[in-house]
Amino acid sequence: MNIGYCSLRFYLHGNNSLKGKRKVIRSIKDRLKNKFNVSVAEVGDQDVWQNIHLGIAAVNSDAQYLDGLFKHVVNFVDNMHLAEMTDCQTEIINVNNSYAD
Repeated sequence: MNIGYCSLRFYLHGNNSLKGKRKVIRSIKDRLKNKFNVSVAEVGDQDVWQNIHLGIAAVNSDAQYLDGLFKHVVNFVDNMHLAEMTDCQTEIINVNNSYAD
């Protein structure tokens, strides 16, 4: 089993409220969940109006699939042009499926 996750950070130019920030986050989360069937959550900078930190996760048996999936996810979000992407980190972890009786 492979677990992939991606940490994305954004800067919102000209944003002056948490309400505006939440609108952008909701749009990104909804589109990603519908198009790629991934889990998305705001994982940091929750009280900073201009910064967004999202965590995205997926599980699959194929690590190469997850790598390609996250490349598509990052390109998709970047092409939405809702905020400036300032950082992107992706990691795929292989979890051994051994069971102890």
